[in-house]
Parts: sequence; C-alpha cells; structure tokens
Amino acid sequence: MKKKTMTVALTVALASAVALTGCGSNNAGSSENAGNTNTGGNAPANSSTNTGGGSAEKVTLKMMHLWPAGSSKQQNMIVNDIINEYQTANPNVTIKQEILENEQYKNKLKVLSASNDLPDIGMTWAAGFLTPYVKGSLFAPLDDVLGDGLKDSFVSGTTEAYAVDGKTYALPLELNITPVYYNKAIFAKYNLEVPQTYADFQKVVDTLQSNGVAPIALGNKDRWTGSLWYMYLADRLGGPETLKNAINRTGSFEDPALVKAAEEAQALVDKNAFNKGFNGLSNDEGKSEFMNGKAAMYLMGTWELPNFTTNETIPQEFRDSVGFFKFPTIEGGKGDIDSWVGGPGVGLFVAENSKVKEEAKKFVKFFVEKWGEQSVTKAGVIPATKVDTSKVDLPQMYIDILNELGKASNITLFADVQMSPAVAQVHLNSIQALFGKQVTPADYAKAHEEALAQEAGK
Repeated sequence: MKKKTMTVALTVALASAVALTGCGSNNAGSSENAGNTNTGGNAPANSSTNTGGGSAEKVTLKMMHLWPAGSSKQQNMIVNDIINEYQTANPNVTIKQEILENEQYKNKLKVLSASNDLPDIGMTWAAGFLTPYVKGSLFAPLDDVLGDGLKDSFVSGTTEAYAVDGKTYALPLELNITPVYYNKAIFAKYNLEVPQTYADFQKVVDTLQSNGVAPIALGNKDRWTGSLWYMYLADRLGGPETLKNAINRTGSFEDPALVKAAEEAQALVDKNAFNKGFNGLSNDEGKSEFMNGKAAMYLMGTWELPNFTTNETIPQEFRDSVGFFKFPTIEGGKGDIDSWVGGPGVGLFVAENSKVKEEAKKFVKFFVEKWGEQSVTKAGVIPATKVDTSKVDLPQMYIDILNELGKASNITLFADVQMSPAVAQVHLNSIQALFGKQVTPADYAKAHEEALAQEAGK
C-alpha cells in the first residue's frame, strides 16, 4: 500500500500508513541526531555503569526513528517532549536519538541487523516487514509490556498486526482505517441517504450512474486502491477471518466467500460504478474526481482527513460537503459493519540483543502512553491507542472517526501487507486484472492460491 502512514496535520497537514511495507511514510530529507535532547554524561550507547554512592545506575538508551525535524516537525517535537519528560522523571537515563528519512531508515535497519547491532529502541512496520527480524531473533517479545492494562488501551486488532507465532514484537503508534467518504451535496441533490446495507449501496450507485454522475472515484493504476474494495467485500461476505486465513494458510483463497467477493467487484465494474478510465489512473488522479465534485464517493484511508477538514488550500465549501460512512453489510454475509480494513503504521521495537533491554521496555511503555495523549492534537496523527474524544479539541470528522475506532470489532490489515513481497505482487497484479475484467473471479482466486501455496512450500 502506498501512503499509509497517517501523518496528517490539524495545525498544519498516517501517515500511510504504513509506514507499513508498501505503506510507507512520506518523510523527506534526513537528519542524523537531529532534534536530540540533552544527552548529558559521556556514557556510550548500550551501556550501563554503576556510579556508586547509592545513586541510581546510569543508563544510556539509543533510539532510532524516522521523524526528522524538517519533514515531520510535529512528530519530532512530540518525541523530544516525551524524551525530556522521561529523562526528567528518570535522571539516571539518557536517551540518544538517531533520526533518518524513511528510506534511509529502512536501509540502515537492514545494515545494522546484519551485524546484530540494532539500536535499543527503533521503529518497524507490521506483518511482512516485521517477520524477518523476528525470525532472526532481532526483536524482543513485548507481551510483558502489554500487562497492567496497556493492551486494553489499544484499538482492537492493532497489536495483533505485530504478533508472530502468538508473541508481540512491537507496539504500534499510528493507525489507519478506510471509510467511504461521500459528497453530501451530491447525495442531497439526488435525495440519497447513507446506505446501511449493500443493497442500499447498489441503489445509490444506480441512481448516480443513471444521472450521469460517477458514483465512485478510483485510481486503480496503483492497484492497492482496488484491493481496498475487494477486502471489504471479502470481509462483509466471509467475515474478518476468511481472508486472513487464506493468507496465513489455515484457509484457502478459493473459499466461496473470496471468490464471491471477486464476482461482486466485477459486478461494480459492470454497473459503471467507477469513474471512466479508472484502471489507468493513479490514486491521485482518481481522487481528483472526488475532490472536483465529479464523483460522489471515495474509499480511502484516514490519512486523507486533513483534505476534508483543516487543509485551507481546499475550498471550504467542499470540505463542508464531505461526510463518511462505514462499508455496508451484505445480506447473508458474515461480516459486521464495525469491522474495518486498515492497519497500524509504525510501531516501536526493543532490540533482543540490547544490553539495557528492561529500561528500553520501560521507556517504550511510557512513550506509547504519552504518544496516545498527544499525537492527535499536536500532529493530527490518529494513534493506535483509544482516544477519549471528550478531552480533545478536534474537527468533528476526527471526533467521529475516533469514536468509531473505539467501538471497532476488527481491523483487517491491508492484504498486501499481510503477504510476503512476492505474493503481494501477485495480489496487486491480479486486482488490476480483476477490475479490468482480464481474469475471471475463479482464476483470480486460483492465482492467489497457487502463489500462497508456493510460498508456503519454500
């Protein structure tokens, strides 16, 4: 997935999400040790020395992250505030930062992992990105950190995205979900109501199409955009576990619900539900159809929220006309309306080989708690932890999204992020072929099943 870090700004402007593999952050530029807090002392990173005299043991933690002060000013500010607060409360602890732009960060993480010299604390993405580091015994399990109620503070399904074989190896900071945004003015013009069921949704599509309005904005040249539609159809038909199980090999991609989801996706194409030429347009080009008022609906991640709330380069009239709704339920399907497609962005890991692992875990817990309190109001980033909306001053759409997150029954991680890189490419190519009607739903499912089976046999 592209642009999945939900780095949005309320005072300025995921991330993505991310952020995740294929869900990358859009940070630009780089900064080594930029924005460092006072490091104090001369203790090297990854060291702890007893100062004697009954004073607390001095500890230096090395933290590597991807929020430079230039391109991620608000996030960088929050990191420094949290570090300062922790160091004030723990004067024996010094936290040194190394800060890199997104791609530089990923590359350095690979280099450091080769020599098992990771920072004590760093950032990772979920699922496919995380797994090789876990298999290499590079990340420490953090299930003990989730005790004392911390796990309950996370939105349902977020920490699970960082679990491998039942153990949690990072704690997520950001979260993206994908509502259906809609143009309230267009809906009002044609006396349309927000659909609660898929049958209602199909009637909305038919009414708009018959009046010469593109029902749905889509740019499927990027492929992951069409995957969002497929994933919701799969969820609403088969329930949240069917797609997950097909990918993790406890189920099959040729499950009737997954084949039916492909059929429904093509049925939308047959209805002319999407703007003309959608399969050859980028996401930005497809989005412009919605932003220009030419299409009535747009399914996309919550990293778009600033465009519909605080982005003053977007006309106020348009921002006022945008609402959102949850993907409708399908009669006879097993999915419920509070199940979302989405996923967490970056999360914090602790290096398994860290010489100050326990102190690093304490700081990670502190960081997660403080980040959840500050990220929405200071950086416009929706955190992976639940937010008490009665205590924050935000645009109403943020409040409504956060309230929905608080009652989410499930969040299904973006399909290509769940998959290995090789299988993800099969998925993305198959999505474009499906929406272009170049493959049948049965062949679409078969291609996935063969790719997943081959991967499992390696």
